[in-house]
Amino acid sequence: MHANAELITRFYEGFARRDAEAMAACYHKDIEFSDPVFPDLKGDQASDMWRMLAARATDLVVRFEVKEVDDRRGAAHWDADYTFTKTCRKVNNSIDAEFEFKDGLISWHSDDFDFWRWSRMALGAPGWLLGWTPIIHNKVRKQAAEGLAAFRAKAGRP
Repeated sequence: MHANAELITRFYEGFARRDAEAMAACYHKDIEFSDPVFPDLKGDQASDMWRMLAARATDLVVRFEVKEVDDRRGAAHWDADYTFTKTCRKVNNSIDAEFEFKDGLISWHSDDFDFWRWSRMALGAPGWLLGWTPIIHNKVRKQAAEGLAAFRAKAGRP
C-alpha cells in the first residue's frame, strides 16, 4: 500500500475510534481544511474541529475507501452515520475527500457533500424547506464556527 494511502487509512481509522489525536497526528502543522460547514480552517483549527466532533459523537460509525493516491495527491470516499446533537436526528453523510501531502503528512484536505441532503436529515422540516438556500447554509456555518470557537476557548486556544 502506498504510504499516503496508509496515512489516509490511519486518519479515518482514528475517526472511527473517535481518536482525534490520531487524526491530528496525520495533519501537517500548516494543514488547510474545507468543507460545506467549515469552509476555511487552518492549522490547529482543523484538528480542533475533529476533536470537537469526536468529543460530541456518541453513536458515530465511519466507513471509508481510499480511492486514488500518489506522492502528491489522494482521494477517498467516506460515510458517517451519527446522531446530530442539536436536533437528535439520525444522519448518514456521504462525503468525497481530496488530499494533498507534504513532508509525509496531509497538508490540504477538502471534504465535499450534498448540504441539502445533509440538512434534510439533520434539521428535518427546515432542512427540507430551506436547506438548499443560503439562509440555512449560512446559519449552520455560523453556529458551527461559534461552536468551534467555544470549544477552542475552553481548551485554552484562541
